[in-house]
Amino acid sequence: MRIIGIDPGYAIMGYGILDYNGNRFRTVHYGSIETKAGVPMPERLKLLYDGLTEIIQEYKPDEASIEELFFNRNVTTAIGVGEARGIALLACVEGGLSVSEYTPMQIKQALVGYGKAEKKQVQTMVKTILNLKEVPKPDDTADAVAAAICHAHSRNSRVIGRYEILGDKR
Repeated sequence: MRIIGIDPGYAIMGYGILDYNGNRFRTVHYGSIETKAGVPMPERLKLLYDGLTEIIQEYKPDEASIEELFFNRNVTTAIGVGEARGIALLACVEGGLSVSEYTPMQIKQALVGYGKAEKKQVQTMVKTILNLKEVPKPDDTADAVAAAICHAHSRNSRVIGRYEILGDKR
């Protein structure tokens, strides 16, 4: 099974693509889609959508794992991240993927065994589990890869979320 993990953001949208077979991972590709400050939000969202759509078409994942929005005190930032998250969901559903959503706490629990783990602990586990020489950069990319690992470990134990289009089961 091929999984794409996504850490949504409008400045940086991290993604990681992993193959998971049995209990083994193979890193396929990871990176980020970045938009520049000052570019109008509609254009930024289009860049994110187009970039993610291209990645989905190129790497053909079977399923997607997206980090749920963590609401902080900056409402303006939260709204922008929510819009980017919506774009990511749309690109995945349009690409024919089933989509599962995980909270940051669920991802930390799946990788570190502790839902309030520090970011560095999660990054170290990403590096260790995938046998990488270094932690994926930027942090948004490491978070996306962590979401993909979380999904692989969680998908057989329970269904978190699955989107269907007018009865079209994917």
